[in-house]
Amino acid sequence: MLHEADRGGWAEALERGRIVHFTRCPLALPSPDDQDFLREGLAPYLRRKNISYYPDAEKLAGLRAPASVLDRARRILRDHSGRVRDFLQGGMPGFTRGWSPGTSSFRPMEEEGRGLSPHASNELIHVDAGAYGATHGDRILRFFVNLNPWRERVWISKGTFEELFRRHGAEAGLGGGGLQPRLPERALGSLLRVAGRAFPMARVVDTSPYDRRMRRFHNWMKDTAQFQEPPHERFSFAPFSAWMVLTDGVSHACIQGQHALVDTFLIPLANCRLIAPYHLLAGAA
Repeated sequence: MLHEADRGGWAEALERGRIVHFTRCPLALPSPDDQDFLREGLAPYLRRKNISYYPDAEKLAGLRAPASVLDRARRILRDHSGRVRDFLQGGMPGFTRGWSPGTSSFRPMEEEGRGLSPHASNELIHVDAGAYGATHGDRILRFFVNLNPWRERVWISKGTFEELFRRHGAEAGLGGGGLQPRLPERALGSLLRVAGRAFPMARVVDTSPYDRRMRRFHNWMKDTAQFQEPPHERFSFAPFSAWMVLTDGVSHACIQGQHALVDTFLIPLANCRLIAPYHLLAGAA
């Protein structure tokens, strides 16, 4: 499932359910002092599992800290977000056209053995769904950097959404009903998108028939012990390597690792040339 980045063809590889892998992060990272600040200086102030910067609202979430700490963390994530955006737009101009930047996050916690509830756990294999409210079928692109200088970040996967949908879709109850939202839901969605410019978490309330069905599959995967059993593929990402993947189209779990940068974007479905989860769910309906 790995596609080495130096082969090119990133957009097609992403749509085919590949993980585009950069042996070394291809863009400038935060300075060594800023990296140490993220890894060590934020620990006393953590209030959530992730520290997230929302570029549209220029807001930072996940910390309770003095203004100087908040300002520095915001600046580091804002600058990193800008570099990732510039890099991806330059490398995939057609694929990123009209996209919506989501959060730029730092994940400070060790993933292994955190004991979170199943639906919140990164250690259980899943596809991403509903993290930013209603996507209506737009794709979730995430760009990861392992910011740990010493340890690999380890993922496992059971395959692509298409493979798992064809194998488990009926069992997970994914068939039936159209995917077009009705008028009241469309009106509510419009209001929440406007509110989300100032209050980012307002977007999470938004939903759609497609996103609810994706969330159902996400929850079924995490709730089904037999599904979580091997076989699966295993990937180890070295310190300061990077990778990107359409996380709604590739099942994944992070079972080991601490200190990662993660940038999220919504790619318009109209930019995609190959079959996507929306098409599969619409066909089932």
